[in-house]
Amino acid sequence: MRIIGPDYLVFGAEDLKGCRQFLEDFGLHPVDVDDTGGLFEALDGTGVIIRHRDDPRLPPPLPTRNMLRQQIFGVEDVASLDEIEAEISKDRRVNRLLDGGLEFQDDMGFELRFQLTKRRKLDMPAEKINAPGAPAQRGPNELGVWDEMPAKPRSLSHIVLFVPDIPKVVDFYTKRLGFVITDVLQNAGPFLRPRANDDHHTHFFIRTPDYMKGCEHLAFHMGGPTELMVAGDRFTRKGYQSFWGPGRHKFGSNWFWYFNSPLGCHFEYDADMDKHDDSWVAREAPNGPEASQMFLLQWREKWAPGGGPEGKP
Repeated sequence: MRIIGPDYLVFGAEDLKGCRQFLEDFGLHPVDVDDTGGLFEALDGTGVIIRHRDDPRLPPPLPTRNMLRQQIFGVEDVASLDEIEAEISKDRRVNRLLDGGLEFQDDMGFELRFQLTKRRKLDMPAEKINAPGAPAQRGPNELGVWDEMPAKPRSLSHIVLFVPDIPKVVDFYTKRLGFVITDVLQNAGPFLRPRANDDHHTHFFIRTPDYMKGCEHLAFHMGGPTELMVAGDRFTRKGYQSFWGPGRHKFGSNWFWYFNSPLGCHFEYDADMDKHDDSWVAREAPNGPEASQMFLLQWREKWAPGGGPEGKP
């Protein structure tokens, strides 16, 4: 099964106006958006779809009233859709849509849709660094940062879900959909990637009681740590509340910065995630601060030595 990962995440919200403002300020581009909601996309076309929570086009809500309504996965080819349908229809109803897509529920009751991916191929430079002992990546007079530098989400990276039964959900995604476990945080849950994606993870599951089931956070890849820091700084200055970060994770190695959102979950900028192939051996570590981050920074207003009371030695 050549599953790439999430193309879109669909939410049912009450405050569409507030959600729209949040998503645009986060850096996502509105596409065919009107008073009923629509798609907000990253540079590669992946993104977030919002509708009013009572919109009849939405799948039914989770019993917990978490705002996540559906995960829409992209696959590489029609053969993958046929393979998924053949496997999943063994024990549940699979709806084949007019566009060839598939809809069904996973073993935790999350609504899933699979489609030929809508992702656009990006042709953009990554962040460049200069380091002693290595050839310079930026040439003479090529700046690494400037006031108006672009810092937009490039691609939907991953989703983290609260689930009550880790073995059950892991069996479904690994044995039925071919996902691979890359690492495990003990007493929390595993990181997983689908076969057609070499990112460290597109999914992370965290064990929680039934009443918490839903989306904990979702993340978008940035072009590098500097883009992440610039985007997060701009977002913070617009009045949005930082939840965790900036910092860098251990498992996955990705930089992170999480923010509260009106969609009932956290939104994350991430950058520079590890890549893995099938030779990788999953690690395990106890869940906790030491395993969650290599380091954690703290945002503050700009400061300079001698620039005021805080600048005094």
